Amino acid sequence: MENQKIALVTGGSRGIGKEISLKLAQQGVDIIFTYLSNEQEAANTIAEIKAKGREAIGLKLDITNVNSFDRFVERVQTELKGASLNFLINNAGTSIVSLLTETTETQFDEMVNIHMKGVYFLTQKVLKILSDGGRIVNISSAISRNSFAGTSAYGMVKGAIDIYTKFLALELGKRGIAANVVAPGAIFGGGTMVDTAEMRSFVTGITALGRVGVPEDVAGVVAFLCGEDAKWVNGQRIEVTGGMAL
Repeated sequence: MENQKIALVTGGSRGIGKEISLKLAQQGVDIIFTYLSNEQEAANTIAEIKAKGREAIGLKLDITNVNSFDRFVERVQTELKGASLNFLINNAGTSIVSLLTETTETQFDEMVNIHMKGVYFLTQKVLKILSDGGRIVNISSAISRNSFAGTSAYGMVKGAIDIYTKFLALELGKRGIAANVVAPGAIFGGGTMVDTAEMRSFVTGITALGRVGVPEDVAGVVAFLCGEDAKWVNGQRIEVTGGMAL
C-alpha cells in the first residue's frame, strides 16, 4: 500500500459500507475494511476491490468491544507497513424499530455501544495513525432530523454523532483533518432497512425524487468528501435522502 491513499471503512463488507469501499477503490484508494462475522462476504468484497486494481484487507472487528480497539489499531498499523491512513469512514452499524414504551435497556445499550461509544473511542484510537490533512466521515441518519415512531433510540445516538462530528472538526483542525457527517435516508440494500413492498411504497411516497435510496447514492457523497474538491468542507452534516420528508 506504499504511496497510495488508504481508507479504513468500518462495516465495509456489505451494504453502504461495501459501496463506499468500492467507490473509493474506483478513485484510486486502497481499502482496509472491518466486518463482524461473515468471512465469505468479506472475501467477496476483497475480490471486488482488487478487481478494480486496488489493494484490500478485511479485518474482523466488533465495534461494541472498546477493549479490543488497541489491538485492532496495532493490527492496522502492521498492515500499513509504516504508512498512515488518509481516511476514516465510521459506517458500521445496525438499527432497531421499537416503540419507546417497548424498547429494552439491552436494545438501548446496543444502539449506544455501536453508534456512539464505539465510534467515539475507535476514532480516538485511530487518530494516531491518521495522517495530517486526512478526512473523517461519520455515517449518521436522516432520523436525527425526522421523527418516525419506533426509532427513538436509533435517532438519539445518530443525533449524538452529528454533534460529535462538530467537535472533531474543531479539535482536529490544527492537524488539517476535516470531519463531516453523511446522513442517509431510507437505504434499501444497505443491510439495515426492513425491505418490504409496503415499506418501499411508503418511502417512495414521502421522497421528493420519487424512489427509494440505494447504497450507491451514499457512496458517491462519501467519496466526494474524501476528494480534493471537498477540501474546504468541514464540520458539516450532508443529508442524502432524495428529499425525504421535506
